[in-house]
Amino acid sequence: MSTTLENKKVIIAGGSSGIGLATAALLVQEKAQVIITGRNPDRLEEAAKVVPTAGLEVLDSNNRASLDAFFAAQGQLDHLVIALSGAKGGGMFSDLSLQDLRAGFEGKFWPQLDTMQAALPYLSKQGSITLVTAISSVSRMPGTSGLAAINGALETMIPGLAKEFQPLRINAVSPGIVNTPWWDFLPAANKAEAFKGYATQIPVGKVAEPEELAAAILFLMCNTNTTGTVLRCDGGLSL
Repeated sequence: MSTTLENKKVIIAGGSSGIGLATAALLVQEKAQVIITGRNPDRLEEAAKVVPTAGLEVLDSNNRASLDAFFAAQGQLDHLVIALSGAKGGGMFSDLSLQDLRAGFEGKFWPQLDTMQAALPYLSKQGSITLVTAISSVSRMPGTSGLAAINGALETMIPGLAKEFQPLRINAVSPGIVNTPWWDFLPAANKAEAFKGYATQIPVGKVAEPEELAAAILFLMCNTNTTGTVLRCDGGLSL
């Protein structure tokens, strides 16, 4: 790695579960000063058991005034990871509720941009921003056109923002199918069966674990020669 995270201040928006929480755990090991935010106090309480040394903040990333106040109170920071995600926007287009797709944008696209814009005045120019998008942006899988619109919109912005923000770096990690609580809408047996089926479609032959995505995020944070990049960490699903 090109830089160390020891004593660096890192905010992980949406860090109370899944990829965000795995990233928080990894960054704590790297001796970073980690603060995670989330809307759900119960999830944050559970997250505290995993990363007891991390700071915790109940924060609604759909509320711009709250975001502005939060980052103003935090002051200078080195790195920002935005792992905010929604649960709507998927489905075959002929049956897709466009109201649900709008809700999908409200749950992921706009909160990611609001978080980034609110944090920007406080980010070190030697630091980084890393977004978590999704491989639906390029996978061309039936039933994901709405999700592709949300994640593709974020990814399309990355190169232009890299030039606007320079020398502050911005990148995105684009995961495929990951074993996170996002899938908990399925009963455990159905989830296991779904993952078994997906594994046959993924070139690496398995569903990813959150820790694998956390390692990709760590790379983008620490490699000071990488900006404007969308790192596909999808097991080859998009091939």
